[in-house]
Amino acid sequence: MTALLEGKTALVTGSVQGIGLAIARELAGEGARIVLHGLATPEQVAHAEAVLHAAGAPEVRFFDADLRDVAAIEAMMDEIARWQALDILVNNAGIQRTVPLAEATPEIWDAVLSVNLSAAFHCMRLALPGMAERGYGRVVNIASVHGLVASTNKAPYVASKYGLVGLSRVAALEYAGAGSRESGGVTVNCICPGWTETAIIEPQVVARAAEMGGDRQAGVASLLAEKQPSRRLSDPSEIGALALWLCAPVAHNVTGTAIPVDGGWTAQ
Repeated sequence: MTALLEGKTALVTGSVQGIGLAIARELAGEGARIVLHGLATPEQVAHAEAVLHAAGAPEVRFFDADLRDVAAIEAMMDEIARWQALDILVNNAGIQRTVPLAEATPEIWDAVLSVNLSAAFHCMRLALPGMAERGYGRVVNIASVHGLVASTNKAPYVASKYGLVGLSRVAALEYAGAGSRESGGVTVNCICPGWTETAIIEPQVVARAAEMGGDRQAGVASLLAEKQPSRRLSDPSEIGALALWLCAPVAHNVTGTAIPVDGGWTAQ
């Protein structure tokens, strides 16, 4: 039986750990070549490569492009194109700074916007034309529940994620007519996770646990009680499974969406 993504090549930014690695593993499991990306130690890279090969990736290549640097992004995308045509782009890399609006420095604003939004834009502008020419392409942008609703002390992050949802909808409209049902078409979608067990939420967990006398479990429960009605953290593998489905041929008419995985947060 032919693997769903056999012969396809996928770039997943920020994929040496967490949600990014979980997505890359799901794509690898269906036969995709994986472009691994991140700022990581040699040991972290070796571990991620081993995970992806074990999952079924026929090839894995690693890039450490600094996503704050447009020239570095362009060089990475050019090298990927010279290796293989890029069929799937998952913009997952992201950073967060939790700080009141009045204390958000220009440096914090620029860093968050450049990684979370501008980098996705540059990768998309370089990848989408080729996808359209070939009649198949998938862009999956990992936004956030904060691309749909706001929270205090997260102005740069919320702005970047709202921007990513809007950018994705524009791209979806511009490329909606590319390809066909038979070729798979070109789609652009966002996944908007709520509380998910990743390193990016760890500072908030630690801070809340400190308020609970150092009890981590109580800190997690307190965070979830405020926003996420299910009171359950998502596992990164669950985001990976949704990303894989969006890349399937059956999803050719699912485009321009922002799909929350948030335990009911945005239903309130």
